[in-house]
Amino acid sequence: MLPPTRLAALLLTTHIAWAGAQPLPRFEDSLAQRMQACVNCHGQQGRAGPDGYYPRIAGKPAGYLYNQLKHFQTGQRKHALMARMVDPLSDGYLWEIAQHFAALELPHAAALPARAPAAVLQRGEQLALRGDASQQVPACTACHGAALTGAQPATPGLLGLPPDYINAQLGAWHNGTRQARTPDCMATLARRLPAADVAAVSAWLAAQPVPPNAAPVAATGTRVPMECGSFAAPVTPAAAKAVQP
Repeated sequence: MLPPTRLAALLLTTHIAWAGAQPLPRFEDSLAQRMQACVNCHGQQGRAGPDGYYPRIAGKPAGYLYNQLKHFQTGQRKHALMARMVDPLSDGYLWEIAQHFAALELPHAAALPARAPAAVLQRGEQLALRGDASQQVPACTACHGAALTGAQPATPGLLGLPPDYINAQLGAWHNGTRQARTPDCMATLARRLPAADVAAVSAWLAAQPVPPNAAPVAATGTRVPMECGSFAAPVTPAAAKAVQP
């Protein structure tokens, strides 16, 4: 058997020789190529990661994607890798990234089969479509669109997401590790929902098929049921005219 140092040297030499024999990928310096850092986690073209934790970003409203990139940059959302990636980027470049993924119209994967009991799914459907006035919880459709596919300019769709991701985000709002612009309506709602209701609405949403036309609906001007900073804040960053490479 070769000594460890000789073996390591041989493996390194073999790897270098193999790599040198491979054709180098063509460097395009396109935004799509630069976004490889994003799709390594969020799936090819941002269709969602295979582990059920990294969500789909393709087709989300540009305003929503931009807001989330800024929230990772400011610490309103906690994720060390995302924070390191966006920290050096200008507002204009973040806006360009958001527009790139928002413009991708790609088919969705089939919904996961429902595994929760019927009574749990029924409760989740009630919360999503009708809300619960006794808990001061409006229906998800009141803000996320009648088909739950999102609304322009900055409200995401809720379909096509795994239940663990939805659970995790509601938990993060409840615990204060995810924040949005004040007044933070999602944090308020998450704290009004008991754990059983969080699990119910997550299970029901994840089991719903995504309609063929899943684009976010246009802004209608309809008054939302709660004061919400994400609606009131401007979407386009002031620096969007000076996008850095």
